[in-house]
Amino acid sequence: MKDLRKTISKEENLPPFIIFQDPSLEDMCIQYPITMDEMTRVVGVGPGKAQKYGRRFIELIKQYVEENEIDRPQDFVLKTVAKKSANKLFIIQGIDHKISFEDIAIAKGMDMDELLTEIEHIVASGAKIDISYYIDEEIEPYHQEDIIDYFANADTDSAEEALRVLGEDEYTMEEIRIMRIKYLSDVGN
Repeated sequence: MKDLRKTISKEENLPPFIIFQDPSLEDMCIQYPITMDEMTRVVGVGPGKAQKYGRRFIELIKQYVEENEIDRPQDFVLKTVAKKSANKLFIIQGIDHKISFEDIAIAKGMDMDELLTEIEHIVASGAKIDISYYIDEEIEPYHQEDIIDYFANADTDSAEEALRVLGEDEYTMEEIRIMRIKYLSDVGN
């Protein structure tokens, strides 16, 4: 699947992690999705990502399942419980209304790290969100540019690696994560 991801990334001229992130590929290896509906149940794959990139992965997985006579799990457990769905909707609506991340986090009883994790999941599943209003208030323009440039040329979407390369004394993990969210939303979705 990594080879297919790399092939598609070259065809689309995008970093491989934009196609599907590693956790998505790992979940595909557990779930063996062979329909579009099943593909949307994979971690980090929403309807948009499934529609855009899923078909070729489904074909590859289906062939593998048939050739190796794999018994797939028949009952898929949905990854999101009702509370998480409500949080996701609230977060998306808050962003649409340009509410600060701090206020969204307070309203949902989260800290900033938890909120960013939720937003990362939203974007990884294929949702396109516009967080420019928040970024423009919180992150210096030259930091924005440097971080976006980093991810545009990186082989990995690792925030830890980005922070190491860009410099912990100059950038914060929060800035890196927020700009990675923007990059993934703008380019990948």
